[in-house]
Parts: sequence; C-alpha cells; structure tokens
Amino acid sequence: MRDSLSTDPSGNRTSRSARVGVSILCDVRQGTRPWKQARLEDLSPGGFRIAQLPDARTEVPLRIRIPGLHLLSARICWMREGAIGCEFAEPLHIAVFEHIVRASG
Repeated sequence: MRDSLSTDPSGNRTSRSARVGVSILCDVRQGTRPWKQARLEDLSPGGFRIAQLPDARTEVPLRIRIPGLHLLSARICWMREGAIGCEFAEPLHIAVFEHIVRASG
C-alpha cells in the first residue's frame, strides 16, 4: 500500500498519512558510495525527509539505517535546497513508525 498524495496550496505534493517532525541521526548511502551520516527530520509510514545529503542523485536508490531497525530502501522523490524527500520501497508498519517516533523523543 502506498501513501496517497495530494497537492498543498503552494503546489507541492504532500502525503496524506501521518507525518511527524523528528530529529534522528541515520546512516545513508547510494549505490556503492560510502555511508554518510544524515539527519532525518520528517517521517511518515511512507517516507521521510533528510535535512541534507550532498551529491544525492534521484536516479539511484537510497539505503538508510535508522537506529534500531534493519536496512531500508527508498527512492528520492524530490530535492530542494540540499534537503531530500524519499519514499520507502515498502511502507513502515504503523507499529514500527510509532516506535521510531516515540524513541526520537
């Protein structure tokens, strides 16, 4: 099941599912590039936003390690001013999503 998308008043595509502001330091990588640390700032069961990921490429899948979870795959949907928005290859189970939100404080 994918998140349904709508358009906000400024014309940006947004997810209708629960979206929560978080601040979690994660490891990310694209292809065979080295792992980099990045700050996860926004999370929903269907995707997330990373504050900054220099040299990200939309055509290359992204792998993310959120502390306490197994490795997850995602695709980059948008990039703006260094931030990137991603969609999980498989949406998070709601219990996993809620656990991450609680753990992030």
